[in-house]
Amino acid sequence: MAVSFTLSPAQQQLVHVARAFADEQLRPLADAVRAEPDPLRRALLARPAFEKAVASGFLKGLIPVPFGGAAGGGVDAAILIEEWAAQSPDFVISMAGPLIALAPVYEVGTPDQIRRFVAPFLADSGAPVAAMAFSEPDGSANFDAPPPAEGTRTVAVPDGDHWVVNGRKQWASHLPGWDGDGPDLMTIVCRTPGGVSLVVAEREHLAGHIEVEQYLDLPGLAGCMTARVRLHDVRVPRANLLGAEGQGPSLTRNAFFASGASIGTFATAAMRQAFDVAHRFATTQRRGGTEPIIAHQAVSDVLADAKGRIEAVRLLSWRALDAVLSQDPAGPELALHAKVFGSETAVDVINDLVKIVGVTAYDKQFPLVRHLNEALAYPVIEGSNAGVRRRQLQTMLAAPGYDPLAAAGMG
Repeated sequence: MAVSFTLSPAQQQLVHVARAFADEQLRPLADAVRAEPDPLRRALLARPAFEKAVASGFLKGLIPVPFGGAAGGGVDAAILIEEWAAQSPDFVISMAGPLIALAPVYEVGTPDQIRRFVAPFLADSGAPVAAMAFSEPDGSANFDAPPPAEGTRTVAVPDGDHWVVNGRKQWASHLPGWDGDGPDLMTIVCRTPGGVSLVVAEREHLAGHIEVEQYLDLPGLAGCMTARVRLHDVRVPRANLLGAEGQGPSLTRNAFFASGASIGTFATAAMRQAFDVAHRFATTQRRGGTEPIIAHQAVSDVLADAKGRIEAVRLLSWRALDAVLSQDPAGPELALHAKVFGSETAVDVINDLVKIVGVTAYDKQFPLVRHLNEALAYPVIEGSNAGVRRRQLQTMLAAPGYDPLAAAGMG
């Protein structure tokens, strides 16, 4: 791989276009979300901006070119994510559902499955959404554990030409869809007679068979459509099984590498916004003294250290997402580092920035703690660092023949 650290003219234009959309559509959306106390009404506020994003071709930009979309490389994706997440990370998470839900389709889908399942997301209008129904209310870190462990509790029972799916799911954005009758597509991690498997339910299969038990009220990412749902007798054609029965664990893990790499970019966006707030505070506030507080070495050191860590996470995340989307063998390891290092660095950096601002930062009207609330989510979403991501790294490091230089392309 040729190494370059300069954005191309096309990528610089993408920065401009993505930032303009974020300023025009997502900044006011984020303000409206913060003012709305009800979690369902908050989530529904995103739909007009969602429709504008679809009409502008941004949703097609999440679909790889071989499958009819216009997705560029990983750096392009990271640019878009960072610019949008700087204003409304919850909107980006909601819109990016197809990135995860369709990943197993790209990997093992038949031509007919690819055609049917990808089609809704090549639209030029509307607000199609997708969900990867993986996590369950009682936890999914051991989703592939064999009996007597519970593992995945959602089951799909064969019934003639159909699977009948029953179970409960939580956390994935847009499990209920916009109207409670489900998203346009739901990739369901479930237990079949042959083991943990993936089946795809389309909206026509879900409508009338989803019970929303609760819309969750989150302290950060508050605009996400986050709910706990019960799937009741969802009848899915047998032809909607992805790959083979029992292939679910590997397909599921692979689906979350791109999203894991993306978390590093979400973390960068949160740190970037928090840094801007803290830097402006430090260069304008005297706090009763004779000069702005940045003149104090302790304050300037925190800012300098924060800026260096932001740049480090940004570059790691660009490289990780590019490696995953280009199917570089280094992708899985780099994605895990971007997820773990990026998310935990964001929490540390923003917490340090809060300290130099002082108690003023603890006012909800002051725009700093909200970025900490966003960052606190990143170590635990898209596979928690402790229960999932570090365990994946443990498996890699312990594998025979592991090469520590391979991820850098220097092995």
